[in-house]
Amino acid sequence: MPSAFPGWEQATGFVVLSPAMGASLSQILITFQEDGGSAVFAAEQKEHAFYVETGTSRIHYGDGEAIDLGPSGFAFIPAETACRVVGSADARVTVFRKNFEPSAGVESPPVTFGHAKEVQGEPFLGNERAVLQTLLPSDPRFDLAINIFTYQPGATLPFVETHVMEHGLLMLSGQGVYRLEAAYYPVESGDAVWMAPYCPQWFAAIGDVPASYLYYKNIHRMP
Repeated sequence: MPSAFPGWEQATGFVVLSPAMGASLSQILITFQEDGGSAVFAAEQKEHAFYVETGTSRIHYGDGEAIDLGPSGFAFIPAETACRVVGSADARVTVFRKNFEPSAGVESPPVTFGHAKEVQGEPFLGNERAVLQTLLPSDPRFDLAINIFTYQPGATLPFVETHVMEHGLLMLSGQGVYRLEAAYYPVESGDAVWMAPYCPQWFAAIGDVPASYLYYKNIHRMP
């Protein structure tokens, strides 16, 4: 169901994941009305990672800086930094929002942005049919990762994973089957999944086109 938030103008939030369900993050889909709109996020202990699914958006932050993003553009805005997302009429923007976890002796992460099409993918564990794109730097200043995983039809994760990290996931294209604990779920473009810490997980791409998903995980911090 849609949500309306203070300070948002002609923008609607769909809260897909949140701490209310046991997650440590929130995953929100933002859509905008016919003549565009804006969504604001206050300067607080929350950090935000944005991904533009469709349309265009401009993210205003800091002392007048701005980032222009088109489809598959992404941006990370660190904690204690207010920002405002201005979207076009057809824009769909997913945001991952969480409390920043500082670490002694480690600097805070900087504003980071780019375009997924410009990020080199790497075969996952040598499998060229399963390619991983790491959007944010693998840098201990960051306590989260935002990645895109793309599988050719029939490709799979090589084994059932279980780990301390949780995932917030959005299917970007194609379809597949996700194993979560002992159950198997069909998923397709537009579906979202939350995987709690230690949830056994596995994925297989099915159909005639590649399957791709965007996902969050928490990293670089001692539990």
